[in-house]
Amino acid sequence: QVQLVESGGGLVQAGGSLRLSCTASGRIFSIDDMAWYRQPPGKSRELLTSITYGGKTWYESDVNGRFTISRDNAKNTMYLDMSYLQPWDTAVYYCNLARQSSGGPINFWGQGTQVTVSS
Repeated sequence: QVQLVESGGGLVQAGGSLRLSCTASGRIFSIDDMAWYRQPPGKSRELLTSITYGGKTWYESDVNGRFTISRDNAKNTMYLDMSYLQPWDTAVYYCNLARQSSGGPINFWGQGTQVTVSS
């Protein structure tokens, strides 16, 4: 089992920056991809960015160039550096770990951290 704990959310003014962290407890394997999702108020959860164990990244177009995902495998920690935040970035941000298996990915989720961007 893997447990994920996010931290770093809060209130920031438009144009500001925040860093989110996600620390995993339990064994992490080289087959584990990690990702950040967010769920804006009244909307569905959406994938923002992902990173493989080896560091290959993918970004959704709306955050590409503003957000940077990284991970420190030695610390079992993933980060999301967010800059030029805008009010529409307001959401609960979730950490995800997807463990590849023969039956498809096994997903683990953090509890979420609130990010609020004021105009």
